[in-house]
Amino acid sequence: MKKKGIKIIIALVLFLIAITINFNNKWVNNTIYIISYIIVGLEIVKKAIRNIRRGKVFDENFLMTVATIGAFGVGEFPEAVAVMLFYQVGELFQKYAVDKSRKSISNLMDIRPDFANVERDGKIQKVDPDDVKIKEIIIVKPGEKIPLDGYIIEGKSSLDTKALTGESLPREVTEGEEVLSGCINLNGAIKIEVTKEYGESTVSKILDLVENASSKKSKSENFITKFARYYTPIVVIIAVILAILPPLIIKDATFSDWIYRALSFLVVSCPCALVISIPLSFFGGIGGASRIGILIKGSNYLEQLANTEIIVFDKTGTLTEGVFEVQKVKAIDMSEEELLKITAYSENYSNHPISISVKKAYGKEIDETKIEQVQELSGLGIVARIDEQDVLVGNEKLMNEKQIKFTKVEEPGTILHIALEGKYAGYIVIADKIKQDSKKAICNLKKENIKQIVMLTGDRKNVGEAVSEELKLDKVYTELLPDGKVEKVENLLNEKSPKGKLAFVGDGINDAPVLALADIGIAMGGLGSDAAIEAADVVLMTDEPSKIVNAIHLSKKTMRIVKENIIFAIFIKVLVLILSAFGVSTMWEAVFADVGVSIIAIINALRVLRVKNI
Repeated sequence: MKKKGIKIIIALVLFLIAITINFNNKWVNNTIYIISYIIVGLEIVKKAIRNIRRGKVFDENFLMTVATIGAFGVGEFPEAVAVMLFYQVGELFQKYAVDKSRKSISNLMDIRPDFANVERDGKIQKVDPDDVKIKEIIIVKPGEKIPLDGYIIEGKSSLDTKALTGESLPREVTEGEEVLSGCINLNGAIKIEVTKEYGESTVSKILDLVENASSKKSKSENFITKFARYYTPIVVIIAVILAILPPLIIKDATFSDWIYRALSFLVVSCPCALVISIPLSFFGGIGGASRIGILIKGSNYLEQLANTEIIVFDKTGTLTEGVFEVQKVKAIDMSEEELLKITAYSENYSNHPISISVKKAYGKEIDETKIEQVQELSGLGIVARIDEQDVLVGNEKLMNEKQIKFTKVEEPGTILHIALEGKYAGYIVIADKIKQDSKKAICNLKKENIKQIVMLTGDRKNVGEAVSEELKLDKVYTELLPDGKVEKVENLLNEKSPKGKLAFVGDGINDAPVLALADIGIAMGGLGSDAAIEAADVVLMTDEPSKIVNAIHLSKKTMRIVKENIIFAIFIKVLVLILSAFGVSTMWEAVFADVGVSIIAIINALRVLRVKNI
């Protein structure tokens, strides 16, 4: 870029000398013009010849070469040099704008680790992250990037996760917690046991995803590619007709005048503004999304998000926390604390989420000597002997099977009925909490004119309907098995308009078939989840459903900028093409219609990089 700038300056100085100083010799002036042209334009001429040999005839290099050499042919030496000079200045500005955009995106995704400090044979070795194996111990000092995924085995610290999640607040971590590659360690030194090789790590997958995003082109980009393929040859043919036909049929028309008009026509016809600015808009949109923790796998998905009509949510882990908590304890003939204790002792050996939530609510150490026997009955619950008493903990089916008279409970959540020595002792309600962010997300989605917001869940009807009512969803389908979810999404796909899109939002692990079936699969909280990154088209790096609103808003903004650039570029070009054909505009206006329009369109495209959370 620096070398090109020097060439332009030298050529410009020679051009100004030739145009301002009269050497009283036309050949001297013309020689200076030609030298200036060779300095600034030889590279373009070589590219044109090289591309012609490769079969790529009708590109901007060919058009500029024909137009400028043609201008020399009709004696317009100053304009020939000026067109090439300003074209190269425009190219320089375009390259600067594109590089700035790419650098901006590159900085946002600057999460690739340079090295890893590995503890081997009692010594610390600085090695390439690719050379670190699973279960090896790495040390991450303050200010360093975490190079690989793993668990902290020693130390505590704060992590800057901005590059991964878009979140500005540091995350506090301590021993036993999982940490992900790409985060920056802010204060304390931590020891990490590696759980994934670099090629399978979060940072590697994210970088691969972003780098390959540009390979999946949107309809707009494909349209521009096809448009340029047919548009350029057509304008070349029109230019040839414009140069030859009018002088033959119009009285007093000269070939030099009409050839000049045809050459101006060729300069205008370059589709640079569209060919560069449209892909740049989508690239900027994908980069802007990554800045706020949204990974979009291709510009085709970015474009589709703008046409979303129906959004289907999975419930657990998407709209709810996915973490069960004891919501209510109802005891009969004993204290609530005693009932919770008996239940926690009965659930002691189970790792089921419901069992874990009961033990967490109890919050005290369990004396295992009081647990004499425990039997887990599949689909029913637990039969145990605790502190020399027979205990039943389970669902209604267990109570009916053991012929225990109990109180039927119609509350949202999972109900654990407890019986002690053959007598009903009460019940515990365990439910999944709705995320604080979910209400905001649904409210803002409705503002984006989403026609239907639907929830699918395998939970009981009263649980699903309670969540749906609180969040004010349009529809809810409950008690669904995985194949039932697929069937419901297939039916919903028939309810959208031909141009409309259906997005499914799930955890990316259990919902892979539905994520693949939907027009747009969105994985919630997909950070570090292989299944999420594989199955989804869009990966949200946090557990916030409101990120979907940001993604849709960004998609609409990108498409608005794309349409602005297409309309602006085509309008100016068509206008100047017509003026050139009628001899009203000169090559100077033609240069603006090409170079000027390109620069304006690119600057407009860069606006998409300015992204903020809604």
